[in-house]
Amino acid sequence: MQERKAIAFNGFLGVLIILICAGAGVYSLMQQVIVPAILLFIVAVLLMTGVVIVPPNQAYVVTFFGKYVGTIRANGLFLTIPLTTRQRVTLRIRNFNSKTLKVNDVEGNPIEIAAVIVYRVIDTAKAAFNVDDYEEFVAIQSEAAVRYIASNYPYDNFNETGYSLRENGDEITGKLQAELEARLNEAGVEVMEARFTHLAYSTEIAQAMLQRQQASAIIAARKMIVQGAVGMAMDAVEALNEGELELDPERKAQMVNNLMVAIVSDRGTQPVVNNGTLY
Repeated sequence: MQERKAIAFNGFLGVLIILICAGAGVYSLMQQVIVPAILLFIVAVLLMTGVVIVPPNQAYVVTFFGKYVGTIRANGLFLTIPLTTRQRVTLRIRNFNSKTLKVNDVEGNPIEIAAVIVYRVIDTAKAAFNVDDYEEFVAIQSEAAVRYIASNYPYDNFNETGYSLRENGDEITGKLQAELEARLNEAGVEVMEARFTHLAYSTEIAQAMLQRQQASAIIAARKMIVQGAVGMAMDAVEALNEGELELDPERKAQMVNNLMVAIVSDRGTQPVVNNGTLY
């Protein structure tokens, strides 16, 4: 089923024809010409059934005794085929806010997730005939797509490989939009944007996962500090060597040890005077 343009004429001209037919019928009745008067009244009534007013950003799907004859998208007053039924479909941009869903991510961790979907109807025939209610169809398929995407990615990427829901929001929502477009195509709906509005660990594991995140952050910070301390100690030894201040291996090791302790320690350090040797 594909949308096509319905047969529709200028509505003001149609109303004028209806008035002319009705007036001619009244005149014929006054002249006691019964049969033409009845025929003119019947024509006027039939034409009246084809008059339709289309507001902005609305469309009317026109059917004639169960057969789809087309869609009127232009706004204004129109005269279409008489005795047709017309179903209104909105063309406005709409939002769907999913409820907060509880889903297991790819690692099996329970998370809470919600999304907002921005969409509009681009094919009124599909929206009217391919599904019972396209708004309900959008709601159900959107929640199903959110569950599918959330279950295919981890909340946090502790291995630093691939995408994660928390760190790669733009990439993941792009995949969510593509998934929604594939699901909603049969309903004639275009997905304009898809964004997560809520993303968190489920309450029963939130505290434990927070401790895990904090531990990972501390380890990463310590690793960076140690790497920086090693580089600074090597630079110091090299600078002393270039300044013609020769140090024996014992003194170099002692100096590097002191520098490492001073830089890596998260507390203030006190100098220690060593009167002996390292051996």
